[in-house]
Amino acid sequence: MSRFTVNNEPIEYKLDNETPLLWALRDASNLTGTKYGCGTGQCGACTVDIDGRAVRSCRVPIGSIEGAYVTTIEGLSRERNHPVQLAFIVESVSQCGFCIPGMIMAAAALLKRNADPSEALIREQITNLCRCGVYPRVVEAVQRAGRAMRGEEVIPAGPRPGIDPADSARLVPALVPPPAR
Repeated sequence: MSRFTVNNEPIEYKLDNETPLLWALRDASNLTGTKYGCGTGQCGACTVDIDGRAVRSCRVPIGSIEGAYVTTIEGLSRERNHPVQLAFIVESVSQCGFCIPGMIMAAAALLKRNADPSEALIREQITNLCRCGVYPRVVEAVQRAGRAMRGEEVIPAGPRPGIDPADSARLVPALVPPPAR
């Protein structure tokens, strides 16, 4: 049995202590934003924040984080308005989107420690793999999120979760619904 906090909720997992955190989150807690990529800690798709550090959850046995605070992409911002999330949208980082939750969590952890990271530090700290090759846009998005966190820039919020597509198109002019058939 392992006890720790996930997205500000105390959790007690009645799983083997060697169960990877990734599977506890996805299978036991239904937090599927944390993705399974390689299972070896290399790709970063499963990155979560554990006590302020970006950690590859596929390599962390739940028994090793007793009492820790874990934040997943679902817990970063309920309204999807964290500066990193907004910056990723504005900078059009997502292509297929599979790696994005892990990259956002790595970026958020970095910006918690340093709200003004250099390009070199961003590239050093965010080592997540992306098959679409969005790395230059990730750097721009992290720098923009940092400016927002420092109060130097306001990032416009996109449509709220669950919004009707027609309303979304009015809020974000680039999102025009397809013509009715």
